[in-house]
Amino acid sequence: MFHRLGHFVVRRAWWVIAAWIVAAIAIVGTAASVTSSTDESSFLPKNYESIRASKLQGEAFPAAFSPSALLLFERNDGQPLSSADDASIDKVIKGLTAENIPLVQHILPVNAESKSKDGKYALSSVGMDKTKRQDAAFADAAKTMRTDGTKLADGTGLKFQVGGEAASDLDQKDSSGATDVIVMLGSLLLVILIVGIIFRSILAGVLPVLLALLVAMPVANGLIADAVDAFGLKTSTMTSAILIIVVLGVGTDYFLFLAFRYRERLRMGEDRKTAVANAVGRVGEAIASAAGAVAVAFAVLALSSLGMFTSLGPALAIAVVVTALVSVTLGPAVLAVIPSRGVFWPGKKWMQEPKGARFAALGRLTGRKPGLVALVSGGLLLVLALAGVNYSGTYDLAGASMPKDKESIVVQDKLMTGYSAGATDPSHVFLTSTNGTKLSETAFKDFADKLKGVDGVAEVTLPTAESKTISQDGTTADFTVMLKDSPVSNKAIDTIDTLRGKAHAAAPADTQALVGGVTAIYKDINIAMAHDYKLVFPIAAVIIMLILGLQLRSVVAPWYLMASVGLGFAATLGATTLLFQNIKGEPGLMFMLPIFIYLFVVAIGTDYNILIIARLREEAREGRSPREAAAEAVKHGGPTVGAAGFILAASFATFMLAGNVLFMELGFSLAFGIVLAAFVMSMFFTPALTALLGHRAWWPGHADTGGHGQGQVRPVGAHGAPEPAGRH
Repeated sequence: MFHRLGHFVVRRAWWVIAAWIVAAIAIVGTAASVTSSTDESSFLPKNYESIRASKLQGEAFPAAFSPSALLLFERNDGQPLSSADDASIDKVIKGLTAENIPLVQHILPVNAESKSKDGKYALSSVGMDKTKRQDAAFADAAKTMRTDGTKLADGTGLKFQVGGEAASDLDQKDSSGATDVIVMLGSLLLVILIVGIIFRSILAGVLPVLLALLVAMPVANGLIADAVDAFGLKTSTMTSAILIIVVLGVGTDYFLFLAFRYRERLRMGEDRKTAVANAVGRVGEAIASAAGAVAVAFAVLALSSLGMFTSLGPALAIAVVVTALVSVTLGPAVLAVIPSRGVFWPGKKWMQEPKGARFAALGRLTGRKPGLVALVSGGLLLVLALAGVNYSGTYDLAGASMPKDKESIVVQDKLMTGYSAGATDPSHVFLTSTNGTKLSETAFKDFADKLKGVDGVAEVTLPTAESKTISQDGTTADFTVMLKDSPVSNKAIDTIDTLRGKAHAAAPADTQALVGGVTAIYKDINIAMAHDYKLVFPIAAVIIMLILGLQLRSVVAPWYLMASVGLGFAATLGATTLLFQNIKGEPGLMFMLPIFIYLFVVAIGTDYNILIIARLREEAREGRSPREAAAEAVKHGGPTVGAAGFILAASFATFMLAGNVLFMELGFSLAFGIVLAAFVMSMFFTPALTALLGHRAWWPGHADTGGHGQGQVRPVGAHGAPEPAGRH
């Protein structure tokens, strides 16, 4: 099939190029407009307790005040605030109120209760229209308050800073934009430089970038926007940065698969168009199978409980499919219309196959001593995997996704030191009647005392009519619970688990207790992640194994291929845990990190395994023994996998330039995982195991025998005749 596709693309090259240009313009021009969500609760299903509590709060207390921004005042000299400072603070608050900033509903004055215990900080809460949380005006309001508040405080000796939700949204968007630029520029330079060096060519380095930026990326983004709009999916601020890496990285991988084989066919004496057609025929199936496995691994995340992954998975799947289509149609068409000397210019020795190449030596080592190679490579993966037993997840997404010097993070840190750690975002226990009758306020104190008895709870505020924490119909009461620990800490999340159990058990007859707040949301995210690990991973593994089985026509090979990828996943998580938790002393890794390692290390690891095993099968069909086939597969497929892995790992490493913990962890784990996938799993472990198993690796089929196999179209030679079986 792919051989016929190659010949079609070569004969109709300009038509293929024109069709992609028209399609890209049409898709981009009609794409829907979507916005990213920064609200963690929007990523959880409605049946989780924190979401039910939030819904109850909105229904029972529609006018309840929940600050969207926090104004923090302190003296420039670090001394306690004086009465003169109080007057200056009042002036700033009144000045901001008089400006009628869009979406700002009211700004509360500072009183004794809003000052820190040491008197050095004063806090004013800002109420905003939360129905506009996803609008740009929400973050813009925080920006206006920062600018104008700083001007009003100028000359008073006070330092004015803005934190809270709106300020965090503003800082996240700024950081996200900077990260996108860093990742884009870093990845572009790396791809152009490394591919250019590999082929000693300027155009070869630029081609994958042009295909990705001018066609694959715009088409993928357009289709993703339409899918998000059509199915009501959620998007996060990190999606765009990840898409850049996926399209550039995977697109470069597939271009290398094609370009290496194209150059190999040219070296065999074929003309340009015949070489392109045969290159597609040889690697097309590997690219399609690899893309299918990667797309499935991504798409299965649609089964996730978390809205962010529910949309991210299908989005990445769309990007991979588009990139693969570009790679087997537009890429070959471009190669077919450019003279081969132009593609590899100014290199002079591209037609000469290197003698005694490193990969040939590595291939010979694998072929001669497959048992030793499998033992050493597998042992390395196993040792690294053991380091992952200490893995612990953390949930401070805002703090981890932005540099520590961002104003909202600075305010958050000061609130935690100047006030109670849990004061930055208290939890809420909502007690509501199940039969519609009014609650008995006499039972409130006993219920609150039981909540206070939970280890990790610092304070419980009783609901009263005066504080408007009892609903107008008297059927719902809001108990504000201050925790001893930071709301995003693992200790606080564990406290919520105990608090829920106590609240549910202590609820009076005919009432129900629901625990809400940001810490409860993170607890539910924890539960959702555990659900995803048990559901998503196994389903993805089964489907990928089916794809591998169909491609390789084997029951045995998919098992050890997936086992090697699973070992690579564990080794990557272990190495990241070792570096960041054990060596750097971080309290834990971001809770979403295992999912991202799964997305890229498992998916891309399968990608590289498919390329190597496909080449190994091809060599075995030429009549070579299992060990000889393994040696030849490493010799010819090793440079492709090594180059692709190095480029993708270097691209992921650019995340580490973003200047925040989340992208540092992401950058290291994904780069290290890709290095393991390319240089340990695919280049050593997989071919060594296949060589050891011999013909049994292909049971019950005979994929390694019978020339080119039944139903496979043999490639044509330079003059259109079938190519002799001995040529590769």
